[in-house]
Amino acid sequence: MPDSFVDSGARVAQLSTFAALGALSCTQDTTHTVLSEISSIEGTEPDLVAEETLCLLATVTARAMAVGLREQPELAEALEAVLLQLPFQYRDYLIGRTMVEQEDPELAATGEAVRERLAKKQRFYETHFPEGQFPGPRALGDKLELWMGRVSPPGLPTTPQERLQQLPIQAPIVAHAKLVLAYARQGEVPG
Repeated sequence: MPDSFVDSGARVAQLSTFAALGALSCTQDTTHTVLSEISSIEGTEPDLVAEETLCLLATVTARAMAVGLREQPELAEALEAVLLQLPFQYRDYLIGRTMVEQEDPELAATGEAVRERLAKKQRFYETHFPEGQFPGPRALGDKLELWMGRVSPPGLPTTPQERLQQLPIQAPIVAHAKLVLAYARQGEVPG
């Protein structure tokens, strides 16, 4: 194998691992923050919050990575596609683990319903975060209001914008997007 192929494969592995770990970590932190605020409200669906948040973060991460790799379009396209699959891969992992633990191959059928549900959510975020554009603070601020509306139970006395202002959510997501962008451009965490 040529060294350039090995070097390229190692770079893809580093970039995808870094970005996926960041997306999952940011998803967990964001989901925890939101649920600690609204979990006691009737109608809150923790699974909905987690799924919506993972779809949002996978899209933000994929777009940031693609912009960071703009000078390498083939690499950008491949990594963006992989990162957009993160919600599906995570759900496949969870369903697979449950199948193994319960020794129940019939659970595989539930995977399709989940996949369809995730696909709708993913299309929503992919539409709102267009290809080739970095999801910076302004874009994230606008889109996080939509996200907050989607994860909140109906009938709350405050608007999604008011709820967002009360929670420390936007700054960590912006920091995540900037970090992924910088890592894609440099190949290492900025110091």
